[in-house]
Amino acid sequence: MSNTYSKTRGIKIENFQYLKALYELMKPRVMSLSIFTCVAGLLIAPIQTDHLSAIISILAVALGSGAAGALNCWYESDVDSLMSRTCLRPIPTGRLTRREALIFGTISSFISIGVLYFFSNIVAASLLALTISFYVFVYTIWLKRKTPQNIVIGGAAGALPPVIGWSIATGSISIEPIILFLIIFIWTPSHFWALSLFKSDDYKKAKIPMLPVTSGIPTTKKNILLYSILLFPFALAPFYLGFSGLIYLFFSFPLSAYYIFICFKLYKEKNNKLEKVIAKQIFAFSILYLFAIFILILVDKFA
Repeated sequence: MSNTYSKTRGIKIENFQYLKALYELMKPRVMSLSIFTCVAGLLIAPIQTDHLSAIISILAVALGSGAAGALNCWYESDVDSLMSRTCLRPIPTGRLTRREALIFGTISSFISIGVLYFFSNIVAASLLALTISFYVFVYTIWLKRKTPQNIVIGGAAGALPPVIGWSIATGSISIEPIILFLIIFIWTPSHFWALSLFKSDDYKKAKIPMLPVTSGIPTTKKNILLYSILLFPFALAPFYLGFSGLIYLFFSFPLSAYYIFICFKLYKEKNNKLEKVIAKQIFAFSILYLFAIFILILVDKFA
C-alpha cells in the first residue's frame, strides 16, 4: 500500500513539475503585461463584449503570448544557457527539451488564434497571429542577433495587445488603441536598454548585439534619454486626444517627467558602478510606470 502511495505521489509531483516548467516557458512576467494591456484596450473600447466571450478571448491572448514566449525560449536556448538572467529557464536546466518547447509553442499558437477567432472576430485573431509571428520570426530569429536596433523594431510585438483588446470589442482599429500601441512601442527601448546596461556582460558573453555592446555605454545612455523624452508627448496624448481626462493628466504628467529625470540622471552619471545602479532603477521604475499609465487610463475612464 505504502509503495503504491509513494509511486502515485511521485507521479503527481513529477506532473506538477512538468506543468510548472511549461508555465515558466511561457514567460509569465511578459505574459502578465500583455494580458493587462489587452484588458485595458478591451475595457476602454466604446462597445461592450459579453463577459464569457471577453474572458475566453483574454485567455486566448494570454495563451498566444505564452506561445510566443515558448517559441522564443526554444530558439534561444543556446544563448539562454550563457546568461545569468536566463540560465534557469526550463530548457537550459534540462526540465524541458527544445523539441517539447517547439511542439508546445506551435500548438498553443494555433489554439490561441483559433479560439480568439471563434469567440471574437477575424481582426482580433489576425492581430494575435501577427503578434506571435512578429515576435518569433522578425524579432527572435531575424533581428535579435543581427542588429542593436532589435528591441526598437521588435518592440512592435509587445505593443500590439491593447490593439487586440480594442479589436476584440469592436472588430476594428482606431486612434485610441494606436496611441496605446505607440506608448508601449516608444517605452520599450529605454526599458530594455536600461536592462542591457547592467546586464551587458551577459550580452557580451552570448554575443547578442545590444546597444551597450555594439555602441558603448555613453551612446546607450543618450538613446535611453532620447526615447524617454520622445515618450512624453505620447504618454500625454490620451488627454489631448480626448479619451482620457484631468485625472489621467494630473498623474501621468509628473510620472512621465520623473521618468525623463532619472534617464537624464543616468545620462549625466560618469561613475560606472553608479550607472548600473541608476540603470536598475530606470528598469524597475519603467515597469511601474507603464502599469501606472494604463491603470490611470482605466481609472479615468470609469471614474
